[in-house]
Amino acid sequence: MGMLILYIYDIKAKNRKKYNRVKRRFYYHLNKLPLKKENWKTKSTIAVRGNLETVLDSFFRQFGRSVEVYKIHAETIEELE
Repeated sequence: MGMLILYIYDIKAKNRKKYNRVKRRFYYHLNKLPLKKENWKTKSTIAVRGNLETVLDSFFRQFGRSVEVYKIHAETIEELE
């Protein structure tokens, strides 16, 4: 199956106006990335193959401290029912 990279993120801002501006910019640029619907695990969690790691790393870095992000290297991901 290969290595999976799990990104967990949260948009941060000092006030509502800045939050909305960052959120709008963030999702606008996120939707331009070559991600499939199955890459989204929850509304703030994305899982990708290792070949997209550098793309997503640079994407998240462009938002600096406005987006808090954690990266997890995993072998498998399964949904509990």
